[in-house]
Amino acid sequence: MPETPPHTTQSTVVADRDLGPADTEACERLARTLCSDGRTQVDSPEWVAHARDSWEELPLLLRREIRRFRRHSGPNGTLVISGLPVDQAALPPTPAVPGSVQRQATIPAAMLTMVACGLGEPLAYLAEKSGALVQDVVPVPGQETFHGNAGSVPLSFHTENGFHPHPPDYVAFLCLRADHDQIAGMRVAGLRQVLPHLTPASRQALFAPEFLTTPPPSFASEADASQADAKPRPVLSGAAEDPDIRMAQLVTTPLTPRASTALAEFGRACEATSRTLRLTPGDLVVLDNRVTVHGRTAFHPRYDGADRWLQRTYVTTDLRRSRDHRPHDGHILTR
Repeated sequence: MPETPPHTTQSTVVADRDLGPADTEACERLARTLCSDGRTQVDSPEWVAHARDSWEELPLLLRREIRRFRRHSGPNGTLVISGLPVDQAALPPTPAVPGSVQRQATIPAAMLTMVACGLGEPLAYLAEKSGALVQDVVPVPGQETFHGNAGSVPLSFHTENGFHPHPPDYVAFLCLRADHDQIAGMRVAGLRQVLPHLTPASRQALFAPEFLTTPPPSFASEADASQADAKPRPVLSGAAEDPDIRMAQLVTTPLTPRASTALAEFGRACEATSRTLRLTPGDLVVLDNRVTVHGRTAFHPRYDGADRWLQRTYVTTDLRRSRDHRPHDGHILTR
């Protein structure tokens, strides 16, 4: 996939909403409280419960925008809010090891967890990033060509964990550091804008169970792949006029000629309608994983402690539906 597709005309660093200094300060005070009251383990039930209660104390603007997005994620399926606190002066060097996650309470982790609780409930997969609720998205030396969050080559369009019987409903990213050259971009394409670019034949094919999606390279082992729901499934499902989507260009295989044609047409439509988000510290991006695909442009890490650093959290709107995958009714899916 080319780094800068010729069809992509929208590139933005402008957020849908800016919190403003007063709201940023209010968020930081609340996040610091969440980090300093003795509950310091991000993945503990106590931490999540406290974050859930603290959500109600966040500034009205942030809560209102999240609530509106939760009800309907709009034509792009993407919400960008700037001005979240990340305490840049206190940031450690950007992690540069495989599987990097956040286990200890920090201001960014507190913000992500509170936002996740506003959208639904945070969720993680044991086979990915060791089941951490807050995960680092950083370049790793030697993994430049890895097709996943540790790489720095272009990342093709995908929804998160579409192979799994319980994929996340939302994915939230918080930017802690931009890349040195400020060329790394998160590419997003909303299904509601893609659909008009598809022929009726391709739409029909995408609703047919003629595609196989396997786990992405970020999942831990061959054993995890064997546990995946490997049955053929459609790429689109639900209402014909506003469907849900599950696909990943890297790991979704069309099983029929018409499926192959439809998937290629879908990819071209994504290129034609996508926009690229150039994130700066404090930018929060929430993706509706049910109706949005995303990817990334290439960039050039230096591995000097100041590389691009995002943190990511998955969210489900209905934790109950995955109860058979979560021992002790926790937030981590173990299979």
